[in-house]
Amino acid sequence: MASTSTDTANRPKLGPSPFSVPADLPKLPEVPGTDPTRCVLDSFRIAIAKSVADALELTIEQVYQGVDYGKKGEDFTVALPRFRLPGKVDDLAKKVIEKFQPDDWVESVTHDRAFLHFKCRTATLNRLILDQIHALTYDTESKQPEYGANSIGEGKRVVIEYSSPNIAKSFHVGHLRSTIIGAFLANLYKACGWDVLSLNYLGDWGTQFGLIAVGFEKYGSQEALEKNAIQHLLEIYVKVNADAEKDPSVREQAAAWFKRMEDGDEEALRNWRVWRELSIKKYEEEYARLNVHFDEYTGESMVGAQTMETAVKKLHEMGLIEEDNGALRVNLEKYKLGKAVVRKRDGTSIYLTRDIGAAIERHEKYKFDKMIYVVAAQQDLHLQQFFKVLSLMGYDWADKLEHVNYGLVLGMSTRKGTVVFLDQIIREAASVMHEQMRKNEEKYKAIEDPEKVALEIGITGIKIQDMAAKRINNYTFNWERMLSFEGDTGPYLQYAHVRLSSIERKNPELLPLPAPSKLNLDSLVEPQAREIVFLLGSYPDVVKTALKTHEPSGIVTFAFRLSHAISSAWETVIVKGEQDKEKAKARMALYLAARDVLGAALRLLSIKPLERM
Repeated sequence: MASTSTDTANRPKLGPSPFSVPADLPKLPEVPGTDPTRCVLDSFRIAIAKSVADALELTIEQVYQGVDYGKKGEDFTVALPRFRLPGKVDDLAKKVIEKFQPDDWVESVTHDRAFLHFKCRTATLNRLILDQIHALTYDTESKQPEYGANSIGEGKRVVIEYSSPNIAKSFHVGHLRSTIIGAFLANLYKACGWDVLSLNYLGDWGTQFGLIAVGFEKYGSQEALEKNAIQHLLEIYVKVNADAEKDPSVREQAAAWFKRMEDGDEEALRNWRVWRELSIKKYEEEYARLNVHFDEYTGESMVGAQTMETAVKKLHEMGLIEEDNGALRVNLEKYKLGKAVVRKRDGTSIYLTRDIGAAIERHEKYKFDKMIYVVAAQQDLHLQQFFKVLSLMGYDWADKLEHVNYGLVLGMSTRKGTVVFLDQIIREAASVMHEQMRKNEEKYKAIEDPEKVALEIGITGIKIQDMAAKRINNYTFNWERMLSFEGDTGPYLQYAHVRLSSIERKNPELLPLPAPSKLNLDSLVEPQAREIVFLLGSYPDVVKTALKTHEPSGIVTFAFRLSHAISSAWETVIVKGEQDKEKAKARMALYLAARDVLGAALRLLSIKPLERM
């Protein structure tokens, strides 16, 4: 069984699941919203719900909603007060316990204050979870790993706008968060059956291009432009800004130049087009390295002047516009959202107007069911104003727009201390990793392309540090923590995956390993083994929760919990050195399932799982 490392990009529709619940187990009723063929823990929950429902004369659906994951070593817990039944909680608990019959799904129930704790039958858990992971990883119709995927969003389309850097300003670390979170959301929605369209809405319009055009005449070089457009345009931007500080007429020239661009003057647009093309080409290289792919590069410049004109006219007609010294504003004070400018004094558009125009055009073009903007929390007010204006304009799809926000990255600079571009951070992270890898000469020799592996570990460190906590939290960029192999870091997760991948290489005498359904898994009795199996079974739920919260941290936390559980099993649940071959094979199947699920979690986070390092 080779580990699968395909990307989740544009996942085909989910076919029927290759896994089904074995017929030799007690029959269970169907509960709407569950799918044991893709998350077999649903079956255990249904069995628990049935035993409580039968004893308390409730419907299985009612109880199912209240079957929660247990804490501190309990599998599942039901809080009895939630059903608001007459009588004392103790009496209700007694009823359930008296009526309870252990079977192949559930082996015991215990009463603790207001709670009932249920323990699943270990042999059934081992067999079904390992079997399901194997079937959904290796036997799917799509030939792609599908464990953790579901069809919640089937037939729906979501447009996700993320990354959206400004052309002529280097890809700095502020854009990194939007890129990483957006790529995760695109993968997550695909895994949940949605048709996903990833949009990169470039900051490719505005007065800064007037400034650059003025600066290009003075400082520009065609050769430097072709070598690295983003870098060169940034240098010009810095120089011309310094000029403008000293000489106010520079800004006037810039504004006049941008006005010519807005009016469609071909000469003013010619250079701008070249800059845009060259910048996109450079960005595409950056994104490929980050394992991020866009379906479409669009930008502020692509929004039709006609659409914006019509929108402003409509706002006028609805009496929503007030004039202020020649500028036009929408008064949103009664919604506590201040006043939103939709046109500047000189008649040029402003990005709120462009956002409104872009949303109207996108709805016409894509007929989306949801559109998500992955934008920093500093822009909260702007997005609230933007959504509110669309809603006041009477667009019934305005409530399908959603802002996924995030906090700031603080103190992000190279180790020498300058504020940086992503490119420098990635190169520096890769070189630190490369030095680390060199320390183990034997392992280093076994790696096919050490530079590439070092780069992937470095990128994993950057991404995990970014996604480990809740999105809204600011975090301080920390070189030591990011690149450490100890503690909850990206390199630690890659190391866990590599260690699991090495099991086949180190135990060739157990290969080819039969599918879990052909193995005797009853020997997996250690508590550490059971903990791993149960965690693996919870992964489809972790994915569903992430879809509700839009938090990558849920997936990251799961990956750490799994890696820690594996690490604590390593010494006791051994494969190499185990004399009983059947036992060794069962354990190997457990570790390979763990590798496949950890790999799936990393891919969902847009990280490439490594086989060696």
